[in-house]
Amino acid sequence: MEFSISYLSFYVIEIDQQKDQRTYSHYQTLDEATFDNSALSQFLEGELKRVVKRKAQSHPNHAQAPTKLGEFVTEGSHPLESNPNYALFQRALHAQTSADFKKESEAFVETYVQTSAVRGGVFLVCQAKPKKYFDDLFLFLLKCDFQDDVAVLSDANTLVKKVERAITTKNMKSIQYPYMIEEGMLEYNKVKIHQSSHARYFEDFLPFVTYGDPMPEVIKSQVQTMVQDHVNETFSSESSERQEMEERLESWSASETRELQEQLNHHQVVEATAAITAHIPDSKTTIKLGEVVVKFPLDAYGDNVHLAKFNDRYVLVVDAEQVTFDKNASPIEFLKPDHLEAVIQRMQDGDE
Repeated sequence: MEFSISYLSFYVIEIDQQKDQRTYSHYQTLDEATFDNSALSQFLEGELKRVVKRKAQSHPNHAQAPTKLGEFVTEGSHPLESNPNYALFQRALHAQTSADFKKESEAFVETYVQTSAVRGGVFLVCQAKPKKYFDDLFLFLLKCDFQDDVAVLSDANTLVKKVERAITTKNMKSIQYPYMIEEGMLEYNKVKIHQSSHARYFEDFLPFVTYGDPMPEVIKSQVQTMVQDHVNETFSSESSERQEMEERLESWSASETRELQEQLNHHQVVEATAAITAHIPDSKTTIKLGEVVVKFPLDAYGDNVHLAKFNDRYVLVVDAEQVTFDKNASPIEFLKPDHLEAVIQRMQDGDE
């Protein structure tokens, strides 16, 4: 998807660490005609298309995911317009003159320079529309940090010349509004944020936008709730067993590495996993048995993945129609497997 720029405001942010000063300067606000004839046209060529193509999830796979979705916070029955960040995005999105767009875009940069870990660089606010298919407007906020130790070819005598305050689209941070699920399907209550560094200052300057918990935290919370429900149904409120189980549940929640708790039966676990995968279909889990690590979709448990005990040891049984291997060759690839009964007998003999 290619875009044409309706308006673009160009700001330069300066950070003086010694004096703890943060300033910004407005260089220009361009309309469509002046942008097309400017050096920025080539500099940003294809960038908005790349921003839009990045995939994002409401609940990313990990906390440090570079691309994530934010949602405007509202109180009770108050409309989206009551959210100051949403109102600002809307005003900038629908600005119809260069002067109006400059005024709204300046509100973004003024807030941005107050973030705790802000770095110097170029801050761009763009109003754009797709060149084909539909006429919806988009707003893009782009941040290019200044690059240190950048050198370019000079002449035969000096060979190279250091360039101060160089910028590049590599590792550029971006915000896209509205979020596009697919072409023509937009969500105006969400923004998509991309920042390749671990610093969160490019999302933190929007205080009225919230971000979904990472998927592992969502699943962990659901599991904790389900087990707590089991405790409530199984033990009386004053029993020592209940207190012990709640202490174990609290310890499980806080632990980085968790061991098998052996509290729920097979059918309870199957029901619990089904409840989770009904809301989060792509849920996965990882089990480590000794030194062997196995990762599989959560909904495979009870279907073709089974965990059992055999002679006080743990056994994971996985059935499939096909077995494939990675690029590291091994003799196992030529195995003619025995029947499961023979394997169990071999395991039995090994314990004797």
